[in-house]
Amino acid sequence: MSSTPLPARVRVTVPPLPLAPALTAAARRLCPGAPVDALTGAALAIAGGSVIGAHLRWVGGEVQTVETGWRGRGIEEALRGALTAD
Repeated sequence: MSSTPLPARVRVTVPPLPLAPALTAAARRLCPGAPVDALTGAALAIAGGSVIGAHLRWVGGEVQTVETGWRGRGIEEALRGALTAD
């Protein structure tokens, strides 16, 4: 995982697939156009009960998005690392 510590209230999780409905909605909001129903991997960053970042992977592609106010705090690296370790 990242060598940069995450902000205290942020956690990164690798949920089971297929994603639960609430997580599917969050993934679609953060990564519009990603084939959320065809994912082979997903890592989500959660802060205060809200999904603030996602790294999604499917056959032939992947995408990562972190909400603007959370960028540059090590979350991007943690999301990447969570899928690499998976």
